[in-house]
Amino acid sequence: MEFNYRFFGGSAVSHSATQSELSFAPDTLREPTYFVAELAQHLPFRESISALNAVVVSDLRFHPKDRTEYFEWLKQHEQHLLADYLAQQQVVNRRIDEVRSGLADVRKQQSKVMAPYYKAQNAYFKWLYKHDYDAWFVLDPVITVHPDQVMFECFSQDESAYGCLSCNYDVFKNITDHAYGTTNIDYSAGLYNEFQKIRDYRKTELKIDPTGFAVATTGSEQFIEEKIDLPESWVRGFLQVSSAMTLPMVEADLHTMDIHNLLFQLKRNKERHGPRSLRFQLLPGQPVKVTLEPWEHAITFHRSIYQGTEEREIRIWGRRRLFMLERLLPYARQFKMRLLGTGLPSFFIADLGDLRFTLGLSGWTSNDWSRMGEFNLMTSRDDVDTETKAMVFKQLQKCWAASTDQLAASLKLERSVIISALSAYSQTGKVIYDLAADVFRCRELSRNPLPVDALRFASPQEEKAQRFLKAHLVKLKQKKAYADGIKVVGQVTDNGKLLPVELVIDGDRRLTQATCECSHYIRNKLYKGPCEHILALRLLQAEQGSES
Repeated sequence: MEFNYRFFGGSAVSHSATQSELSFAPDTLREPTYFVAELAQHLPFRESISALNAVVVSDLRFHPKDRTEYFEWLKQHEQHLLADYLAQQQVVNRRIDEVRSGLADVRKQQSKVMAPYYKAQNAYFKWLYKHDYDAWFVLDPVITVHPDQVMFECFSQDESAYGCLSCNYDVFKNITDHAYGTTNIDYSAGLYNEFQKIRDYRKTELKIDPTGFAVATTGSEQFIEEKIDLPESWVRGFLQVSSAMTLPMVEADLHTMDIHNLLFQLKRNKERHGPRSLRFQLLPGQPVKVTLEPWEHAITFHRSIYQGTEEREIRIWGRRRLFMLERLLPYARQFKMRLLGTGLPSFFIADLGDLRFTLGLSGWTSNDWSRMGEFNLMTSRDDVDTETKAMVFKQLQKCWAASTDQLAASLKLERSVIISALSAYSQTGKVIYDLAADVFRCRELSRNPLPVDALRFASPQEEKAQRFLKAHLVKLKQKKAYADGIKVVGQVTDNGKLLPVELVIDGDRRLTQATCECSHYIRNKLYKGPCEHILALRLLQAEQGSES
């Protein structure tokens, strides 16, 4: 997916004995968005922006060994070896023994011959990493300026981790110029290195530079135009994160020292076999307890009491991604942990006073946000007419950020209608849910409308569910209302087989529990989103609910 950017110059950093200036070059093709102020909280901002960089460069995917040379050698010699073997088997066997005995010498000679090449290759990649960072990482942060905060968002290289840094205006002082909106910035490794030089005693100005918007001559040589072909998975991942953050979660507040102890134990131990999960045991009114597998080492967080009403046991994987939070420990007041369930995404929110850092992790490292979890299918699916959705979005644009209750009160609409409308906009990149502040925010991910068809946000499961509905293969047998939602029982006919389906929908029309007897559900439960049968029954229930 191609994105066009135009920067006026590039991001730059200047230092003196008493002053520093960090200047970001925003995309001048977008609506003017800029911010100029001095830092009031130097060190917390430095550590938070550095943690954000740790998310950007993170890549914990398995990288197999390159065996290209071996297979090339084998391809060149296999016919000769086979012919010799068939013609003179005994001679071949003797030669094999000779080759085996000489392999050590061959490897030594090969390493000597190839050493200059590998050394030059390594030096080149180090140079590229230092001088042309965009050749390594093109997924620059997205910056949003709102009346109450400045927000930086980013995605990891392996697309399994999402980072968001929210800075209240108290983080800054002497705000001289600003314009609200969302923009992309020219961001490089050099800026990260310069962030490390921020000090309390040195006046530091942070500038999302407005200069480029004031230049009248668009053909100026100072403009730098870029065309970046971002993977669709990057965009889809951003959309899935926003959908996942609106789902019901198990909440627990963790003391900073408890997070420190957890990371300390992970540093001390290196697992060599599975399972590699963190098993959280949550008992109402009791300290949070976590067990590190495979050692079955249990840690009790005596400072962190679980305030929930139900006993839960939840396992999460990809735990070493939590080291991205390590630099925040000296300044964090506490951490808020939000868990969707076993094998599902988790969120950790670091409270640094006027700064909040949100780390969103997919179910496990190889289960990235874009491919494996259709969380948009689990959000509110009520059908809201176009006029109502536009009215809700227009109201959100006026205030930039608002909770569902605030929007429902001002528009005199039901809360479920507000959530359904905003969920639709979040799936097109226009709205994001701020988990740390519990509000929806306007955030235009792209200057141009996203190609929803190209992103295939209507998943194969949703497409099949629509076919079941059109063929009248879905039957709703029972619907029972509870204080906080409804339970729906029905069946779906798939290839002549009757599949019983049950699902639970909460008061905000979100799917919280579901069961089915199909192979997709048996293998994956809800870890990869609902199957087509669950979704078909849910769509039927929504249609009948709107008719009644």
